[in-house]
Amino acid sequence: MTAGMKKVVILGATSGIALEVERQLACRGCELLLVARSAQRLAELRSDLMARGAQQVLTCAANLASIQQHASVFEFTCHNFYDFDTVLLAYGSMHEQKDSERSIDVLVEELQINFVSASAILTLFGADLERRRTGCLAAITSVAGDRGRRSNYVYGSAKGALSLFLQGLRSRLHPAGVRVITIKPGPVQTPMTDHLPNAARFADPEQVGRDIVDALERRSPDVLYTPKIWRYVMAAVQQIPETIFKRLSF
Repeated sequence: MTAGMKKVVILGATSGIALEVERQLACRGCELLLVARSAQRLAELRSDLMARGAQQVLTCAANLASIQQHASVFEFTCHNFYDFDTVLLAYGSMHEQKDSERSIDVLVEELQINFVSASAILTLFGADLERRRTGCLAAITSVAGDRGRRSNYVYGSAKGALSLFLQGLRSRLHPAGVRVITIKPGPVQTPMTDHLPNAARFADPEQVGRDIVDALERRSPDVLYTPKIWRYVMAAVQQIPETIFKRLSF
């Protein structure tokens, strides 16, 4: 643990990637505030992380997809964990693309969870760190946001919008000395991706968690691709001309 990362807030603490991050943070002796929907799962997680070496684990049950609950989450954090120095946003939703095409309600929910609610709560926490002129904000987006593909363009557009939001937030908070990290994983073996074809070949969440913790410790880079090969894969994908890309079936 470094002097710059002692008290970490995890928004979406029960997601697959977040679990790996929390285990590694606990082993490094960090203090944690975990936010997720299920109070029961949070209680179980708290016991596990304390056993792994976390100095303190607080929990707050809330549905982060609901912007109306953000103020109470932020108030709880400021009251009980007021000098937090790091915030990781790790929640999201991945509906089937066809469901989003058939139902406007599903489409709007996908955008609401992955972009609208995420940008709203990051704004709350970012303003506090900006006022204190310290700390780090990080959020998990996705390589799917780097280019719109027919197989997941609704999910991808939400994650791409979040990445663009983070880019602007990074510029805004830079003068205050607050770092903003955009985390772009490739496909990872988590419950959210278990239903996808070839899920067994996806990245090991432990390795992805290690990459994220290392980035949080170093407060860099601005954009983290994990595993790192995805930086080169997506650079190549972005160079494919649109006239060809629109004909590809993936």
